[in-house]
Amino acid sequence: MSTPYPFTAIVGQDDLRLALLLNAVSPAVGGVLVRGEKGTAKSTAVRALSALLPEVDVVTGCRFSCDPAAPDPACPDGPHEAGTGAARAARMVELPVGASEDRLVGALDIERALAEGVKAFEPGLLAHAHRGILYVDEVNLLHDHLVDLLLDAAAMGASYVEREGVSVRHAARFLLVGTMNPEEGELRPQLLDRFGLTVEVSASREPDQRVEVVRRRLAYDDGPAAFAARWAGEESAVRARIVAARALLPQVRLGDGALRQIAATCAAFEVDGMRADIVMARTATALAAWAGRTDVLAEDVRQAALLALPHRRRRNPFDAPGLDEDKLDDTLQEFGDSGEDDDPDPDGPGGGGGQPPQDGGPTPDAGPTPDAGAGDTPARPEAGEGGEPQASGGGEQQAARAGEPFRTKMLSVPGLGEGAAGRRSRARTAHGRTTGARRPQGALTKLHLAATVQAAAPHQRARGRSGRGLVVRRDDLRQATREGREGNLVLFVVDASGSMAARQRMGAVKGAVLSLLLDAYQRRDKVGLITFRGKDAEVALPPTSSVDAAAARLETLPTGGRTPLAAGLLKAHDVLRVERMRDPSRRPLLVVVTDGRATGGVDPVALAGRSARLLAAEGVASVVVDCEAGPVRLGLAAELARELGGPAVTLDELRADSIAGLVKDVQGTSRRAA
Repeated sequence: MSTPYPFTAIVGQDDLRLALLLNAVSPAVGGVLVRGEKGTAKSTAVRALSALLPEVDVVTGCRFSCDPAAPDPACPDGPHEAGTGAARAARMVELPVGASEDRLVGALDIERALAEGVKAFEPGLLAHAHRGILYVDEVNLLHDHLVDLLLDAAAMGASYVEREGVSVRHAARFLLVGTMNPEEGELRPQLLDRFGLTVEVSASREPDQRVEVVRRRLAYDDGPAAFAARWAGEESAVRARIVAARALLPQVRLGDGALRQIAATCAAFEVDGMRADIVMARTATALAAWAGRTDVLAEDVRQAALLALPHRRRRNPFDAPGLDEDKLDDTLQEFGDSGEDDDPDPDGPGGGGGQPPQDGGPTPDAGPTPDAGAGDTPARPEAGEGGEPQASGGGEQQAARAGEPFRTKMLSVPGLGEGAAGRRSRARTAHGRTTGARRPQGALTKLHLAATVQAAAPHQRARGRSGRGLVVRRDDLRQATREGREGNLVLFVVDASGSMAARQRMGAVKGAVLSLLLDAYQRRDKVGLITFRGKDAEVALPPTSSVDAAAARLETLPTGGRTPLAAGLLKAHDVLRVERMRDPSRRPLLVVVTDGRATGGVDPVALAGRSARLLAAEGVASVVVDCEAGPVRLGLAAELARELGGPAVTLDELRADSIAGLVKDVQGTSRRAA
C-alpha cells in the first residue's frame, strides 16, 4: 500500500483543512464539498484525512461494520450479540464516476433468490463506507441514478436493495466528501444541499508559498516513507486533538444567543429549508470543541456561516457561490448578546481556535481576493448617454446585456438514443418504463420476472420439477429493457454580426440563449458555443458540461461586421465530427440563432445552403431560432431551417408559455411541414 501524503504537510488551504477536520470531530456536520480548479490538492487532502481518523470497533466477521456496542438488528450478517469486537482503521471508500448501481449498493444473486429462496447478497460501496468516508472525485459528473441512491442513503442512513420482491437493508452512515472542478459543470441542487459544508480552493499567488508546495511535493516523490516520517509528530498531534475534541463535543453549550444568531443569519441570506440552520449549529459546536472550548462564540457562528451557507444561496447555475461578509457581520452584531462572547471577530473568519495548525500556527491567506484575478469576468459595458451602444474600432460594438431568462419549450432529438442518462430525448436507459425483455449481456441488473417465468415454464417437466418451486436456470433469466431520457450535446451557433447588433435586439437574443442554457443544465446536457461575425467563425466554448461557462462567454460576446453564416455552420460540422469520435453515443442538437442573412464572399447565401445540407445529410438534428425583427420579414431563417431539415421558431414561440404550445421534435416537425 502506498504511503499517503501527510495531512499536516499540505501548504495553505486553511479552509479546506478546517472543514475536513470539523467533520472528523463531528461527522453529524454532514460532509464537505470541495470546489476548485485542478491541481489544488483537493484529492490529496481528502485522502490524507483518512489517516487521522480514530479507529472504529466492529463486530468480527461482519461485512457491514456493525458496532459491537450497538449492533444493527437488521444487519444481513446478523443477528449479532452485543459484546466485544475488533478495532480497525476507518475506511475511505472511493466511488468512481462511472460505477454501476450494483457496485454502489450491492447485488443480489437473482438466480438463487428465485430458485432457492435465499438472499445471497454481495455488499457494495455504501456498505464498505459505513462508519467511514465515502469520497467522490468529480462528483458533479456522477450519473443521476447514482445521485438518487446517494441522496436516499444520506437521508435515511441506510441502503435498500430491491429486486423483484426480494429486498436487503443495511446501515449506511458515512462522511460524504466530494471534489469538483466547476468548469466541468455544476452539481445537482438536491445533492449540493446534502453536503454540510463547502469550500472554494485555488492555487496561491504568493511565490514563496508556491515554492514551498513544490519543494514538499518533490521531497515526497523522492521518498514517501521518509517524508511521512518527518511529519509523524505533527500527524500524531492532530490525531490526538481530534480525539480530544470528540470527547469534549458533548459538553459544548450552544446558548440561546448563538442560536438566535444562527437563525437570523439563515433568514437574512434567504436559504431554503431548515437544513442550513442545523448544519450551522453543528459546525459552530464542532468549532468550539476543536478550539478546546465548551461555549460557542460569535466567531464560531461566523466561521460556520462562511462554510455552510454559500452553496445554499444559489438559485440557478449562473449564480456564483459566495457570501456578503459585511452583511454577515451586521446580522451577527444586530442579533448578538451584549456580552463580549457575541461580538463578531473583525480580524478574519477563523477567530482564535478555528484554523488547523500548520508550521506553528495559522497563516493569514495572502492570496488574491475573490473579486480579483486573471479569471474574472469583465464587467458588462453600459450604453452611452443616449442609450445607444458605444462602438469600438472596426464597427465592433460592446457586449449587450442579456435579457431576463425564461422557461423554454422542450427541444428534443428524434428517434431512440443510447446516450448518457439525462432529461431531454428518448433513449434506452437503465431506468425508466419497461418496454420489453432480452437475454442479459453480462451481469443481470433489472430482472423481467414475467419473461423469465415464461422462458422457464416449458422446461419444468424435463428438469424433473417435483415440488412447488420453479426450476430456473441461467438461460431462463431475462433482462428488462427500459426507455427513459438521455442528455444530448446542445451546440449553439450564434450570429454576432452587424445585422444582430442593435442593443435591444441582441439583448433579447442573449436572453433566449441564456434560457436555453438553463434548460440544458436542467436536462443534463453538454453544451458548446460557436459565434460567427466579420470574416470567420470561432469556437467560443468547446463542448463542456459547464453551462455557466457558456453563459459567461455569452455575456461578453461583442457584435459587428459581416455575416459569415456558412463559416458558422462549417465550424459546427467540424466540432460535431470531433465530438462524435469522443462520445459516439451522445447525440447532438444544433441550435442556430440567426436572422438568416449571409454576407461576404462570393454567393454567401448559396454557400450557407450547401453547408446546411451537409449537416442535414449526416443526420444532425437542428433547430433555427429566428431572430428577424421588423414589419418586413424576408423569411431567410425559415429557408435555412428547411435546408437543415429542422424547424424554425421565433423568439416568442420559444417561450413555453406562448400561445403556440407545441413540443418541437426538431426533425419530425420540419419534415412534415416540408
